[in-house]
Amino acid sequence: MEALVSRRIGCRATAADLVQDLFLRFWRRPEVQVEALDTYLLRSASNLAIDYLRSEGSRDRAAEGLHADDEARGSQAPEQALAAEHDLQRIEAALRALPERTRQIFLLNRIHGCTYGEIARAMQLSQSAVEKHMMRALEACKASVAEPASLLRRPGSARR
Repeated sequence: MEALVSRRIGCRATAADLVQDLFLRFWRRPEVQVEALDTYLLRSASNLAIDYLRSEGSRDRAAEGLHADDEARGSQAPEQALAAEHDLQRIEAALRALPERTRQIFLLNRIHGCTYGEIARAMQLSQSAVEKHMMRALEACKASVAEPASLLRRPGSARR
């Protein structure tokens, strides 16, 4: 299966990840009777490769559109890039300041794509508790970007 996916997408490491995802999906499915398991799995792997290529194609098109927008803006791009970098630094600082559990829940949801239900089961919490942690994390991120840059302390600078 890995060889089939690798030939389709052109990257052995990504193919290994996709086949592992396929295995996990199959493992988590309720028992379903399949007449020809080998054919079913190979077709699933092929479909997974196609889905991956489609998503990569849409990402490439989106990136090209963003690049074209950046070129069209011309001189505004450096200032906007700097402002975005400052916003990211503020958000990172806000996330680091969060309690460990809240930060972990935020990262599982926003970076790893886990649902609130999955996070709740994995961390042995109620879904309501996960939602509350996410609200705290999102509010902290929102507040960090809303603060004027002049109010933020730069690392290494002393307060006057």
